[in-house]
Amino acid sequence: MGGKAFGNFGGSGRERARRRGQGQLEAQVLAALHHSPGPVTAAWVQERLGGDLAYTTVMTILSRLHAKQAVTRERSGRAYVWTPAADEAGLAALRMRRVLDGEPDRDAVLTSFVSALSAHDEQLLRTLLDRDAADGPGPAESLPTTDDLTTADDLAGAEEPHAAPAPGRHHPSAEARGG
Repeated sequence: MGGKAFGNFGGSGRERARRRGQGQLEAQVLAALHHSPGPVTAAWVQERLGGDLAYTTVMTILSRLHAKQAVTRERSGRAYVWTPAADEAGLAALRMRRVLDGEPDRDAVLTSFVSALSAHDEQLLRTLLDRDAADGPGPAESLPTTDDLTTADDLAGAEEPHAAPAPGRHHPSAEARGG
């Protein structure tokens, strides 16, 4: 019945539960699920969290994570068994998409995000977009390609047609002009 406890903080159970915020509880539940041998019950998660949370609290957190599409569930008798929907990188991407979806001006958010990328991150993003475009039709069709968007600086200057590239950035159009 033992096992590794995730997030045992000392003090009484009620004091520990009060000290943890929703985000922290979600992270601890996800950590427990990532360390699980497969689909597990809420009782299994509760035990791994040190048993100091009420079963209903664990169920609430799991239900919230399910609503956020961070976990999946399926019936097993009268209970559900829970599985993380993605690895930690996938969950971070899901959070990023959720933030983007909640913004009224997606273009401005993406412009700001891309223009702040490091040269390495910009090249990685470019490579991923190129790979998606090469894979054929699908969701990637709606994403800009390097033909549509030469650099992050082009994105940043999209509303200012005469914007110059950021210092230290390579601008491919400079090559076309012989620069």
